[in-house]
Amino acid sequence: MKKPDTVVQRQLDAYNAHDLERFVAEYSHDVQVFRPPQPEPVLQGMQAFSEHYAKNRFTLPDLHAKVLNRIVSGNIVVDHEEVTGLDPSPRHTVAVYEVEDGLIRRVWFY
Repeated sequence: MKKPDTVVQRQLDAYNAHDLERFVAEYSHDVQVFRPPQPEPVLQGMQAFSEHYAKNRFTLPDLHAKVLNRIVSGNIVVDHEEVTGLDPSPRHTVAVYEVEDGLIRRVWFY
């Protein structure tokens, strides 16, 4: 079975390479993306997920995420990231990934 932190690292590597096919391959077909405090998913399902990244992220030439700290607890991976290329200055975010059956099923962005 794939280790949760290995799955998360592979999606991060694909994100930084702007490789949509490799990126979405690490996610479940019924992926859900949350942005608390909003209780409902902002993205749900592979089609909406892949379209969002194709149109709103991988078109940004300077987009890059760097992990500043990673915590792994069972099937949960928490990354503190510095993301560049979205805003004029770097954005610090926390991403919480839930891995089930070797794929990312849910993610929360803070």
